[in-house]
Amino acid sequence: MQSKKSGDKPVQRVIKKYPNRRLYDTDTSAYITLTEVKQLVIENAPFVVRDAKSGDDLTRSILLQIILEEEAGGAPIFTEPVLASIIRFHGKAVRGYLGNYLEKNIQAMTEMQAQLATQADGLTPEVWARFMSAQSPVLQGVMGNYVDQSKTVLMKMQEQMQKNTEQVLDAFGIKRP
Repeated sequence: MQSKKSGDKPVQRVIKKYPNRRLYDTDTSAYITLTEVKQLVIENAPFVVRDAKSGDDLTRSILLQIILEEEAGGAPIFTEPVLASIIRFHGKAVRGYLGNYLEKNIQAMTEMQAQLATQADGLTPEVWARFMSAQSPVLQGVMGNYVDQSKTVLMKMQEQMQKNTEQVLDAFGIKRP
């Protein structure tokens, strides 16, 4: 449930985090749990988590904490090799590209999911199963768009890395063969 300003625009909800690790939702004037913060994320409710004392933005750390709990509580999304790779990328030049790559791919997947949901509105489970097994041209098109977007982002990332490498080599007077 989102707060509304005049004109029905959502207001960014402020959640304060206290030293005792409790989260206080200033919109509802009540303490909330990480599960409730997760629900705000699912609902696309705009919010920010601030340290109650300093006012520092703690939103990222709370979101990471939610992901950590989700990963520990069932079927994880991130495999050990993926997590190890993410750790290796921190502190390296590719770090910025990886974040952009992941963000673009998740955005493409979200768009694909929304398209499928729109097209599947009102379908019974049986019809949906037949639809999926037939791999309709619509589904193939959506998947094709996702793959194309992913490929484009990866190619741009590789091109930028190549340019950066050439600049570094040039700075040291090293020419590529």
